[in-house]
Amino acid sequence: MTATVSNFQYGAVTPIAAYLMACLGAALGLRCTTRSLRRPHHRARWLSLGAVTLGCGIWTMHFIAMTGFSVQGALVRYDTVTTLLSLGVAIVFVAIGVSLVGYRANSPANLGTAGAITGIGVAGMHYLGMAAIRTTGTIRYDALTVALSVMVAVAAASAALWAAVSIHGLWSSLGASLVMGVAVTGMHYTGMAAVSVQLTGQAGGTQSGTSLLAFLMAMLVGPLIVLLIAAVIIMFDPDMMLGDDSWNERAAHPQHAHRGRPRSLTPTGDRSSGAIAPDDCTAPTTRCTDPSDGFWRAF
Repeated sequence: MTATVSNFQYGAVTPIAAYLMACLGAALGLRCTTRSLRRPHHRARWLSLGAVTLGCGIWTMHFIAMTGFSVQGALVRYDTVTTLLSLGVAIVFVAIGVSLVGYRANSPANLGTAGAITGIGVAGMHYLGMAAIRTTGTIRYDALTVALSVMVAVAAASAALWAAVSIHGLWSSLGASLVMGVAVTGMHYTGMAAVSVQLTGQAGGTQSGTSLLAFLMAMLVGPLIVLLIAAVIIMFDPDMMLGDDSWNERAAHPQHAHRGRPRSLTPTGDRSSGAIAPDDCTAPTTRCTDPSDGFWRAF
């Protein structure tokens, strides 16, 4: 007997929350990737943080949306190991994608390759997360809808990676993250439209929503903490508010990169000649330090 499947057990709450989480993960991932391009000497650290935040954001979106999934006449639970494995798949494949665009030229071919790898990883995360479901029935998928969901995932991943290397302004990045939220959430619900459940055992009664919700919330605690920490790091990043114009000007005129800095900067070097004017910080033999550099050098 084919069971009635719902993805909106709690109404519009879960899709809205899932969308917001997808937007948050995309926004943090874009800012981290942008930061890695501005500071090549810390590129690996920022790309790693971007991969983790984007992967956690997509994974969290998926399982927040899954809290609204129910099968009429059957209980639904999740295998813990498979659920956590799906998180690892998301992070690893996203890391490969952002590394390709972070260390190689953002040519169409490279972006296409990175987008395909990342998109397949996102789709793999989704269906591996679905494989973690344990219920008194057999989950089946419509092949055409599954293929469509994979194509949506690849397109969404390609657009995200293109935005990461092409859009550097704060507000432009935020706008791109809103669009990416639509794409990633759309991929999830496209994949869920392919699902049908054929009951193979006796009906299990009503869904135990409390126990299922408790399990999913426990799974979400770790990724949510990671996203919170990443948000704090990015919010206090000195370059977060740097837009395209400032970045391009500094890239085109590196000899003026320190001009206009506050007079609180402390020049280091030969102090025997007395005070050094702020503009003298551009001299080849003089190195300027910002009081916050010691803290941010760790990132």
